[in-house]
Amino acid sequence: MKLLTLNCHSWQEDNQLEKIKILAETIAENDYGVIALQEVSQRRDSPIAFGAVREDNFALVLVEELRKLGAVDYRFTWDFAHLGYEVYEEGLAILTKHKIEEEYSFFISRGQDQSYWKTRKIVGAKINVDGQPVSFYSCHLGWWHDEEEPYKFQADSLLEQVKNDGVFFLMGDFNNAASVRGEGYDYLLDQGLYDTFELAVEKDSGVTIAGNIAGWEENKQDLRIDLILTGQLVEPQYSRVIFNGKNKPVVSDHYGVEVAI
Repeated sequence: MKLLTLNCHSWQEDNQLEKIKILAETIAENDYGVIALQEVSQRRDSPIAFGAVREDNFALVLVEELRKLGAVDYRFTWDFAHLGYEVYEEGLAILTKHKIEEEYSFFISRGQDQSYWKTRKIVGAKINVDGQPVSFYSCHLGWWHDEEEPYKFQADSLLEQVKNDGVFFLMGDFNNAASVRGEGYDYLLDQGLYDTFELAVEKDSGVTIAGNIAGWEENKQDLRIDLILTGQLVEPQYSRVIFNGKNKPVVSDHYGVEVAI
């Protein structure tokens, strides 16, 4: 199975519709089983399509683009985490070509005021893979040194929610550089998680942000903060950065990560 995670920076990109088409074409080409997306936004005043999903929801627009391409029908689950840039309901999504057996959505931040941009939520889906239930979560965590919203609290809240899952994958933007010792990345691995990048037979640099972006305004380095973690020892065939200008055009301020399990 191929997995993809991407912080899509939705509706903040120049040439956004063109980039959605590139993303859809790549998904159709690579036939991902599960896709985790972060910063999946919709305008708070847009008409409702169904449930809490509005007509301009980034995940909905992407799925509709995939249908235009004649790709396998992707299902998705989305939920609203917090307001972004005052006009957007920003959330997370899981897309999959498999039947969704169960959907998940829960807060991991100390605060749960959705008008506040530091409020964090996780969205997940359980699917059946070769007769075995597997859970996938789209994750967007805060920063290690944030005293108002402690990273340990968010990580512990996330792990408490998934501890009873048999097989699970945590995919997304963890906002902690894998190269920095003794902070968020090490904390997650110390709780028994495995990084599919480290386990992969073939891998590249893993770099997913280059220089300063939103949330990393002072950064001047290449960092690996977008990860696919799991609670089980697996042997991925490869882990690759994608949408970095080398492996497909850039579509966001983050690069994506694709893994073949």
